[in-house]
Amino acid sequence: MDGRGDSDGVLVVGAGLAGLTAARALAAAGRRVLVVDKGRGPGGRASRRRSDHPAGFEFDHGAQYFTVRDDRFAARVAGWAAAGVAAPWEGRIVALDGAGVRDVRPTRRWVGVPGMSAPARYQAAGLEVLQGVRVTRVDRREGRWRARVEGGALPDGRWRDLVVALPPAQAAELLGEPCPRLAEEAARVPMLPCRAVLVGFSGPLPLEFDGAFVDDDRLAWVARNSSKPGRSLAEAWVLHGSAGWSERRWDAPPDAAVRELLGALAERAGRALPGPAHVDVHGWRYALAEQPLETGCLWGASARAAVCGDWCAGSRVEGAFLSGLAAAAAVGEP
Repeated sequence: MDGRGDSDGVLVVGAGLAGLTAARALAAAGRRVLVVDKGRGPGGRASRRRSDHPAGFEFDHGAQYFTVRDDRFAARVAGWAAAGVAAPWEGRIVALDGAGVRDVRPTRRWVGVPGMSAPARYQAAGLEVLQGVRVTRVDRREGRWRARVEGGALPDGRWRDLVVALPPAQAAELLGEPCPRLAEEAARVPMLPCRAVLVGFSGPLPLEFDGAFVDDDRLAWVARNSSKPGRSLAEAWVLHGSAGWSERRWDAPPDAAVRELLGALAERAGRALPGPAHVDVHGWRYALAEQPLETGCLWGASARAAVCGDWCAGSRVEGAFLSGLAAAAAVGEP
């Protein structure tokens, strides 16, 4: 569907799972939709990074997996699995604390294939999505939304409805002038940061697990990315710093961040680790809602603007999907 010049269309800002889910639902209902996103590809924090190292290291450096509770999400995940863009992760998941290694309660964990961004890319198929275009301003005149952008050209058009699928601070900044009430509601949801360390090794680490929740003031989570289905077999690990450590060490040099988080892993695992063959660091400023909402989305009926994201529906990947559905339902049909 095409949003160009359509006075009854919908402009969606953000091509993460929430925005794409809203866009697909609205397109299926007969609405004309244009999705605009500043990133290089769809997915938001459900991202995949490939190194240029000869070994071919691959990393899911944002969202690590997803679980299913809601029947609507279960149906969508079944569709992803049938399309080959999602599969269960059968790796051993444990907890690491001062007492050592403990298995956690068995849970079916799903991942995108060949990377966590695959379901979002599948969601984007058939939609008009402009990547690499940052929306800097939106305003509403004569009952229609307009947008200004940088980094590319936006087709001329006016949209009856607006869906903002961004972290709350960014949504608040964008909507501050035209929708101050929505902006204020979004601004009340603080987000916690996460610094991710991506490490490749020349051979398998001597660790008898594939993912771990870590009880440490520096390190919160580690995963053997190469244990997930559809990935390169090159030994690739993702380490997520705790929110407190990430805040304190946000500007620490990358080599210091790598050293500190690998040191925390070695301490909790109780064994020395070999030197890495490849390292990289990424920062997620808006990684996780400290106290997520349970409203599904925020809706301004008079302005015909919706705000959605995982932070509106309990966090988690499933929350992003359900929030997108809620936004589409609020916007409605033509």
